[in-house]
Amino acid sequence: MATDDAPLYSVSFQWQPGEYDAEFHRLNAIIDSVAKASPDFAGVESWRSPDGARGNAVYYWRSLESLQEFAAHPAHLEAKRQYARWYNGYRVVVAEVLREYGDGRMGEWVA
Repeated sequence: MATDDAPLYSVSFQWQPGEYDAEFHRLNAIIDSVAKASPDFAGVESWRSPDGARGNAVYYWRSLESLQEFAAHPAHLEAKRQYARWYNGYRVVVAEVLREYGDGRMGEWVA
């Protein structure tokens, strides 16, 4: 959860799925492991549109430095080079989370 003295950053990876192959699944597993192994990784949530035409994965980070280290990881860079093989389009939105609130009934937001 973001507070004035504890920043939180989100990276929303939005995509239109294409055809996935073994190399996609290999790199995706590595990228997921690298993200979750970072001490500043705060969580991830994802969804697909009901028709499957779009997806969105939002990763949360406690430091911009860790986010940048993740973005520079060799497996992540390799996946970026090959994205056209697997996606029919994508967009990335990087943002600083200013606040989070709700009624508390949805449980914990991020780790």
